[in-house]
Order: sequence, then structure tokens, then C-alpha cells
Amino acid sequence: MKLIESVPNFSEGRREEIVRQIIDEVGKYPKVRVLDWSMDKDHNRSVVTLVGEPEQVLEALFDMTKKASQLIDLRYHKGEHPRMGATDVIPLVPLIGTTMQECVEWSKQLAKRIGEELNIPVYLYERSATYPERENLSEIRKGEFEGFFEKIKDPRWKPDFGPEVVHETAGVTAVGAREFLIAFNVNLGTNNIEIADKIAKAVRHISGGYRYVKAMGVELKEKGIVQVSMNLTNYKKSPIFRVFETIKREAERYGVPVVGSEIIGMVPLQAIVETFSWYLQLDDFSTNRVIEERLINELTKEE
Repeated sequence: MKLIESVPNFSEGRREEIVRQIIDEVGKYPKVRVLDWSMDKDHNRSVVTLVGEPEQVLEALFDMTKKASQLIDLRYHKGEHPRMGATDVIPLVPLIGTTMQECVEWSKQLAKRIGEELNIPVYLYERSATYPERENLSEIRKGEFEGFFEKIKDPRWKPDFGPEVVHETAGVTAVGAREFLIAFNVNLGTNNIEIADKIAKAVRHISGGYRYVKAMGVELKEKGIVQVSMNLTNYKKSPIFRVFETIKREAERYGVPVVGSEIIGMVPLQAIVETFSWYLQLDDFSTNRVIEERLINELTKEE
């Protein structure tokens, strides 16, 4: 059995009927499952988690990208989260019976097809990147949709696939292979975006924080608060509990409480167990002590 995961991000988080039409494309493929999807009005973004047989996952992702290009017009899109495409990013993650190198090759196949058939410029990122400066998605995304019309003219930002002009409504897309990522956000009891920005700067790698943390401050206007929005690109080396505790301590400096947190999409059981163990100061605790996990392992052995 071969399984991969993909977590495509779409630049629509306010019109549920649009998001559902994009997700409905997966229904054509019996060997692909939607495990989770979520919308965020402030970010104006949706995140979908798919798992399935590689060939059908690639087909589903192409169809979702095509549908998004038909339904989303970035000329009228505004949100707190940076974006450059209707389908903003498509990561491929190896799960069962698959390798990172296979995901790299599959990402190139998908990127080529999107570029050629949908006329959307595509950039390869993370493990699939063709240049070091394209490994980091935030570097590709700089300037966002509006700035890409000039950026793409620079020879350094020639797309890996597709036309050398930005798609008028669907923008550009990034496709790549990567390790499992946790999208983790921490809400602060203030509406002061400067505080969220300062705390994000304290924890993100690029400004001296944790090696595997990307972070930015975000306004949640509907709730009247701000948020430290993060991607944990290696939860084993920059664990959730350590990042969370740092944010709490930094917030204390400004007299601001942490009022909640959220995980967008799916999360590995190991990350939950490590956080649980740390806060309860448990000794010698592992996923093997989780009854559901143990039962699955035993039932698998019987088969």
C-alpha cells in the first residue's frame, strides 16, 4: 500500500459554497479521502487535508486547482494571511510505503500539469525547490498576488513551470514535497497587533527564534483580538509545548494573557503525546500507551 498526504491551501475562507465546490472534486476519486477541512474568515483562507493513493491524489489536486481557478478571483480577495494564488500552495507529504524523493517527483509532475493545462505559473518549494531561495515558501510569496506581476519579470523568479506571466485571476501556485507540518495559532487577549508582531518575531527562526518555527502576527477583527499564527515545520525539534510556553512568557512581558490556541488541520499523535507528557511531567509515556493506538496495532497484526 502506498499513501501520501496533501494539505492544499485555497484563498477563500468566507464563502462556504465556493470551498465546498472545490472539495467536492475529491469525490471523483475512490482512493482519496478528505480527513479534515477548515475555513477562516479573518485569514480568508481554507485548508484541506487529503490522504490517498498517490496517482489519485495528484488527479484530485489538479481538479481542485482547476475548480479554484474558475471560482476564485484574487483581484477581489483580501485577508490577513499572505497569498499569491487561488490555490496558494500544494504540499505533498510521504505517509505509508512512500519516500520523500517519490513525493518530489510527484510534485514536479503535478506542477508541470498545472502550468501547462491551466496556464498558472508554478514554483517548486521545500524539498522540491530548484533553487535555494525557493525552499522557503515565504520567500516565494513575498509581494503576494499584487506584487507578482512585476516580480515574475525578474529572471530570478522565472516560474519552474507554466507561463512567465501571472494568471490574471488565479495568480501563481507553489507545489512541493515536505515533512509533516503543524499549523498552530495562539490567540492573545489584546487588539494590539504590534504585540503579536513582537512575539512572533521572538519565536520565529528567521529573527532568532526556534529553528523550525515560522510565525507572524495576525488581527482577528471579528473577535477583536490578535494572534500569533505559526507553522511548525519539525514538531520533533521545535515541539508545540516549548513554543507555546515561550509565547506565554513573552505575552507576560506586555501584560497580555493567552486566551486560546488552535491547530489547523491534522496533527500527529506523537506531537499530542509529547505535549501531554510534558505538561503532566509523565515518565516513560509513549503512543503505545494510548488504548486506541494499541488496539489498531493489535488488529493490524491479526490481519
